[in-house]
Amino acid sequence: MTSHDQITMSRLAHDRAKRVMPGGNTRSSVYEAPFPLYLKSGNGAYVTDIDGNSYLDFQNNFTALIHGYSQADVTSALMAQVGRGLSFASPSESEIDLAEILCARVPFFEQVRFTNTGSEAVMMAIKAARAITGRPKIAKCEGAYHGNYDYVEASFDAVPANWEIGAPEAKPYNSGTPASVLAEVVVIAFNDIGATERVLERHKETLGCVIIDPLPSRAGLVPIDPSYLRFLREFTARHGILLISDEVLSFRLSYRGATAIYGIEPDLCVFGKIVGGGLPIGAIAGRAEIMRVFDPSRGKPLVSQAGTFTANPLSMVAGAAAMRALTEGAIVRLNALGAQARSELNAALATSELGGHVTGAGSLFCVFIGDRKVKDYASAYHAWQQKKRISQLISLCRDEGILLSRIGLGSLSTPMGTAEIATLAVRFGRALGRLAAATPSGALA
Repeated sequence: MTSHDQITMSRLAHDRAKRVMPGGNTRSSVYEAPFPLYLKSGNGAYVTDIDGNSYLDFQNNFTALIHGYSQADVTSALMAQVGRGLSFASPSESEIDLAEILCARVPFFEQVRFTNTGSEAVMMAIKAARAITGRPKIAKCEGAYHGNYDYVEASFDAVPANWEIGAPEAKPYNSGTPASVLAEVVVIAFNDIGATERVLERHKETLGCVIIDPLPSRAGLVPIDPSYLRFLREFTARHGILLISDEVLSFRLSYRGATAIYGIEPDLCVFGKIVGGGLPIGAIAGRAEIMRVFDPSRGKPLVSQAGTFTANPLSMVAGAAAMRALTEGAIVRLNALGAQARSELNAALATSELGGHVTGAGSLFCVFIGDRKVKDYASAYHAWQQKKRISQLISLCRDEGILLSRIGLGSLSTPMGTAEIATLAVRFGRALGRLAAATPSGALA
């Protein structure tokens, strides 16, 4: 693979990009110094950059491409739709098809509403909760990421609170966030029933919803404790608060979504990524009595939602093809490969001088370096302070032809098999060895 010190097509592309886009990009998540990798094509589990280098891709556009690249059914559906029309000012049957697939898949999905992104789906779900309950506040877990909406961005990357001495105030993520926004956000401790209950009790009369991620990526990709989820469901139901499950990332954990694993039914589920077949999408689903908040058939709805490209036919047909191909058997096989990947990576870290471990569930994993055990937001926050070494490891993996996200998160895709997991293990081990050899012995402490 090419070095960052070399003049490459990616470097030249980034030079062009910086002249016309702030920082050379239009999404902060792809920023990388001195320049990112520019990709040209993908096929199956592999992508090729503009310099012609091939990589085994465990990024999959931040977990969205569960079938990898150029999946035959998705490609055929898209090509057929391109010939019929890209988008319309009227609905098409394609959105009915995808909605029917999703409602048939998850028992409590009686109705679905589409959006263009997961962030937008979260925003609309929160608006629905406020409209239904008449209460302004939301509760979210410290460190959890729920997209680009002022309220859920609160305390996304704040210094972890000391939950022994009480609840923290919501902290802004972006400069300029109004204090009035932060005043409507209640921060709770992920997987800590006692600390969460104390906070929720104080705000139960003004809370419209609690939003939870069953596998929060930016809180360490640690699975939700079943007892914690049961507590939230019971507490919110008892006090007339809506429980929103954010499964934009974790809907892939089972055939019926993430909370189905625990036998829990939230009031609303927001999801996206994999259900768009690689195209922009978000969705909100729940029981019809809750979803009628969006219904315009009886006059102005309690919550109005539009969007020029919402439920566009391309996303709908790609999503329908992707969901049909993502059978229950396919998910079981993919989750087994995910368990194998976590086991192999943990084994490599256990024998390394650097130490570390892997978190995750289903077909997702996240790599951490060092002796700290990641079990919650606070431990993940401190583990990620070793930014230089993590960045070096990700770069070394890329040199070995393996792509991971810049925080060490990886996702599997259906074109992968045991051979790809073996390749991951071998090349990750080599990258880890190179990093250990380049790390001064004193820095390992």
